[in-house]
Amino acid sequence: MLFERTAISQKGEETIYNDLKKLRDDKEMSVELFLKDPYMLDFLGLNQVYNEQELESAILVELQQFILEFGNDFAFMARQKRITIDQEDYYIDLLFYHRKLKRLVAIELKLGKFKAEYKGQLELYLRWLDKFERQEGENQPIGLLVCSEKVIE
Repeated sequence: MLFERTAISQKGEETIYNDLKKLRDDKEMSVELFLKDPYMLDFLGLNQVYNEQELESAILVELQQFILEFGNDFAFMARQKRITIDQEDYYIDLLFYHRKLKRLVAIELKLGKFKAEYKGQLELYLRWLDKFERQEGENQPIGLLVCSEKVIE
């Protein structure tokens, strides 16, 4: 089931082959190779109704299992990372570092279906991280927007 849930499974066979070859030969992992869809968060033990703060708290209680659901090589950096843009405070829900990708990974948690404003918010955070937190030798930060409902196309 893991392979079926990964973003790479949605690619053509030739693309999958090239991504795996690049990982094997160059020890370089593509972003698509480690992304999954959907994430299984049943282990958090939440009731049917919960808010974002309860989701975040449950994740932190089960942080090890949560990180492993996303994959290997993640390092926890911050919860509710405060950033200031134009004298206004914003908070990144969860901030990780991925060792193989050599980049920060911002995770935003949202209840309900995807909204375009969530993407804009995450892009704002990524620009800030790129400008103020990115270290020499690291790749540009990436973001994961985790919504509780999947948009069916």
